[in-house]
Order: sequence, then structure tokens, then C-alpha cells
Amino acid sequence: MKRHILATVVSILCSVSVAAAPRTFERTEEREDCAHYAPLRRPLFGDLHVHTSYSFDSYTSLQRNDPWDAYRYAKGEPILLPNEDGERVVEARIDRPLDFTSVTDHSEYLGEVRLCSGDPWTLAYWAPICIMSRSHIFYAHLLAAGQWAKYGVTSKDAKKQRPYICNLWGKGCAEAEAEVWSALQQAAEEHYDRSAECRFTTFVGYEYTDAPSFQNLHRNVIFRNDRVTERVISTYDTGAKNFPELWRRLRAQCIEREDGCDVMSIPHNPNLSGGLMFPDPASEEEARLRLELEPVVELVQHKAASECRFDRVAGRGVGTEDELCTFEQNPTDNLATLGMLFGEMRTEQGRPVPIDEFGRRNMVRNVLKDGLVLGRRSGTNPFKMGFIGSTDTHSATPGGTMEDDYKGHLGRRDVGYRNIQDHFRDNPGGHAVVWAEENSRDAIFEGIRRKETYATSGTRPVVRFFGGWGYDAALCEAGGDLARAGYAGGVPMGGDLPASPDGGAPRFLVSAGKDPGAEGRPGTDLHSVQIVKGWVDADGETRERVYEAIAPMDPTARVDPATCDPLGEGHAMACAVWRDPDFDPDQPAFYYARVLENPTCRWSTLQCKAAGVDPFADDCSAQADAATQRVVAAGGRGDVFGNCCRREEEERFYSPEIQERAWTSPIWYGAR
Repeated sequence: MKRHILATVVSILCSVSVAAAPRTFERTEEREDCAHYAPLRRPLFGDLHVHTSYSFDSYTSLQRNDPWDAYRYAKGEPILLPNEDGERVVEARIDRPLDFTSVTDHSEYLGEVRLCSGDPWTLAYWAPICIMSRSHIFYAHLLAAGQWAKYGVTSKDAKKQRPYICNLWGKGCAEAEAEVWSALQQAAEEHYDRSAECRFTTFVGYEYTDAPSFQNLHRNVIFRNDRVTERVISTYDTGAKNFPELWRRLRAQCIEREDGCDVMSIPHNPNLSGGLMFPDPASEEEARLRLELEPVVELVQHKAASECRFDRVAGRGVGTEDELCTFEQNPTDNLATLGMLFGEMRTEQGRPVPIDEFGRRNMVRNVLKDGLVLGRRSGTNPFKMGFIGSTDTHSATPGGTMEDDYKGHLGRRDVGYRNIQDHFRDNPGGHAVVWAEENSRDAIFEGIRRKETYATSGTRPVVRFFGGWGYDAALCEAGGDLARAGYAGGVPMGGDLPASPDGGAPRFLVSAGKDPGAEGRPGTDLHSVQIVKGWVDADGETRERVYEAIAPMDPTARVDPATCDPLGEGHAMACAVWRDPDFDPDQPAFYYARVLENPTCRWSTLQCKAAGVDPFADDCSAQADAATQRVVAAGGRGDVFGNCCRREEEERFYSPEIQERAWTSPIWYGAR
């Protein structure tokens, strides 16, 4: 029976066909048809949030890999990163190639960074901020990064002013920006596989970077094909707190054209937005634009996770009682978290935010619940978003999510011991996974637009999630093609359930296969699968509940503190048909699956151990002191390894062990 179930789950996870089949998406570009075409779709793993030396904060971290290098890394080739002293000697290589990537350098300062790094026969090249940005002096980098941020990114002004170097003698910022925008398109084109092999897909993109008072309102702008806007749209065009103007300009300058230009805007992981990422729409137009242009949200990346938030010490959460919401949380709620230096927070704004003061809509589950209320009130739910993950790497390492080989994501600033010292709350980031018929721009773009996507915290489990009214409770054991049955009997992740034909409760088909791993790096068994439900009750209040759809094989699974090897059994593959036991047809709701892996050691635990500091040891503090003294003797400053000895029972969020996970896009019921 067990073998039969495994074979069945393989069927739903890997249903593919190389036979000719009618294409279900529109082809908007000239390219060969992919030889590998899956009518029932297959999972493609990617990263849609990637920075290179074209971004000001990457460049000022002595990171010199460009978009071509980033795409090479995503395809499996090695690149070199700076060490703590700024020397390019750290080799970085992904454990297995990605299927797709977009380099999304900051639209702000594209031209300015080019002026600082390009022609020395211009006055701008010798401006103080450019000299500091190129310097190998660590303090100069920090000063330059702070100055760049003040020149517009963190401004609260409705009309932002470009840096003074744009007005100096020589090439101007507009001309330099045009050169860089062209280069980004060229790099994407050169690495896009238009042959029938369809080995790798790129998307032209950039990041719109508004962060008034360090509150992160960034969006990643992703174009469908090689038809793009003439220039990037930045906060210099829209002013602060005005991302609806970004949508309007994208629609006017791309979608409304007649040459096939198409585009989407993906909200940045919202945990550091100070509660401002998802305000109520100011008008019906704004609600429509959000639905049209923002089909998914980035749920996790290296600056932490944004599903939900629970404070272990306080014993309560932000609109939740879900104790699994301690996972990869940043203690503050804005980008001033980057003010950590030599082990100390140097700005008051970057200090921890109490649980009762944390913005409710920094967490996506709360946004989804509030969307149900808005939909009931106005007839339009503006917050129907699917999920993706990415890295937000600033080291040109898309998909570099390996806990056991984490090189940091901010060039010199978080490499080596600085990762433990100043970026302890960060993590390697996640993946964007899209169910698509083939590995091409059109197929993937359409998959994202219909929200048939899921986010992972960095590993690569394969997850499917369908909702319908008539799935047989024994479907997983019955055999047959579960993917075909899933589509035929309902809707996939990201879809809307129609009205019940007989008034019964919906059923959800969920299946998951463990990450198969890479050479020398086996995947971790699955622990359990949960269904998260949010709804609006009869009194108009939002509610949520987490149900267990697939129980753990070993609830006591853990890691060996001596070796970090996983202990306890888990699922290699799992499948279930789950029925909502509390369904009320009059209450709008959403459902998504959360897949948990068995516990493993966090990246920080592995790096602490490698430095001779064991987070599980009784004498951890003594080990940390000795290791810190060694670094200080070599030129370091401050408490370097003290973070290694944090105790879970005293920490609001941190644990030396983690449970990697995946989150499917929701399926909605009765949500207009």
C-alpha cells in the first residue's frame, strides 16, 4: 500500500508529457517551442529579486559582479565574492541551477552608480560620494551607503531631488541610466535560452525603491518579454508613498501599448514596511490596478519571513495564535535594521519593536484576512495575492539559499564573521516556484499571473494544492493521475472556488514530495502538512485557524546537537484529501497549504560551530569569547560571536534549529 501511495504521489508531482499538446498560454515572443512541454504543468524554481554591482547598496559593499555574473551563477557557474577585507577570493556556487531568474537592480541611482564606476574623465567620478563608494575602507562604504539612501530612497518628499552629481560637468544621470537599462536588457537576452532545450529563462526587471523614513515600500517590476518601458520608473517619478502612480505609469507606458508589452509589480517582503505596504485602496481604480498588476507577494527573503508573527516570550502574536509564526522574524519593522554595526544597533529606529506596536499588515496572512472584509464591504477584494519567495541577494547570487554554505547576501558587509555579528537575524532567503507548461517567459509569466505559485524558505520540496467540491476522500490511495483529477475536479493554488453545487463543504487535495537534494547534500524529510484558513465570521470579524492535514511520522523529530544530523523519521512523499470541518457557505474564506520539513540546524548554528562556538554547549559563552578574541586580534571589533549563545527560551523568535517550509498560494471561496 505504501509503495502504491508513493507511486501515486509521484504521478501528481511529476505529470509531464513530451507529446504534442495544444498550448494553453499566449506566445508573445519569437522563440522555438520547448521540447519538454507538460500539459499538466511542472514546478520551475527561480529567484525574482536579485541585485548586482549596478545597485548602489551592492556596489558600496565592494560587490563587483554584474548581471552577466548573476545569471552565470544561477545557471551553476562559480563567481567570486569579497571577503571581510574586500578581496575577491570567496568562491560562491549554487548547489543546483535555477530554472529562471530576473536581475532587479534598484531603479534609483542606476545612472549615478554608472557615473561613479565608469568614465574617470567626468567630474561626477571624483565626487566625494563616488570616491567613498569605490573605496576599500570599510567605514567609507558605510558612509556612502547612508548618503545614497538619503538622496531619495528614504525621503518622504512628494517631489524627490536627484543627487548633486547628476548636475556636474560631463555625462548626466539620464544618459548613464539609459546605458545601464540597455545593459540589463542585453544581459537578460544573452542568457535567455530561446532554443527548444529551454534550459534557462530570464526576465527583464528592476526594483522600484521607495522607503520613506526607512519604511520599505519596494516593488520588483518584472516584464513579460523584451518589450519594456523606454526607461525605468523610479521614486523620482512618483514621489514618496505613491506606488499607485507606479502602477499607472506601467499601465500607460507598457500594457496600453500595442506591441505586446506586459508587466507586473511584486511587493517586496512587507515585514519591514512599518505597516504601510498594504493600505486600503484610496479609490476603486487603485483596487483594480493592484489586482491587475500585483498578482503575487514576496513572502520570504533574506530579510526574514512575512507570513505571520508570534512572540514566544510574550506568548501572543500579531493577529495570530499560531506558534509556528516565530520562523525567521526580524525584531524591527523597517530598514533601519541595517544599522547594526560591530554587534550593536547604532540607530534608535532599528531597535526591536514590541509585539503590540508591530504593524498588523506587515504580515501577509493578516492582509489576506483584511482583504476578505474589504471585499465584502465594497465588492472588490484588493488583496487576492499568491505567494513567492526570493533572496533579495545583493551579492549577485540568485537562489543561493543553502543553509550549510551561506555566503551572505550583502557583499563585504555580511561575509564571514560579519554575518554572525551584524546580520544574525537574516537568512539565506527563499525560492519562487511556478507551475508552468514549459520553461519560457510566457509560460512562467502566465503561471505567476494566475497565482499558481508557491514560496519556499530555501529548500525545494514539490507541492501541489487543489480545491474543489467533489474530490473522493480516497483519491490519494486510488491511483491514477492526481494532477489531472485535481484540475478536472476543482481549481489549483491561486484559484477561486465556485459556488458549491450541493451546499457541501469544500475538499482540498494536497500533495508534497521532499526536496530531492543535490550531490552531497541530501534533502530533508517532510514533517507535516497543514491547511491555514482565514475567514470572516457572522459578526464581520476576521478569524484564522491552522488544521493538520498530514500528521508527522515522528512528532519528536529533531537534530543531533553534536553533529546537526537530523534525527527521526519523516515523509518522503505525502498526500491527503482534506475537508473543511467548520465550513459556513455564508462566510468568505481563503485556504493555503503550509508544508513543514523536519528540523535542521540554522545557517548561524553551522557557522558558529565552524568557528568553534557550539550554540548547544553549556560553555558556549566561553567558546564565543575565545573565538571573538581571535577575530579582534586579526583586526575585528566588538562582540563577534556572542549571538551564537542566544538561548531559545529567552528569545522572541530565534532558535538554533529551524523547520524549512513551503507556502502555497491561497484558494479563495466567496471572495469577490
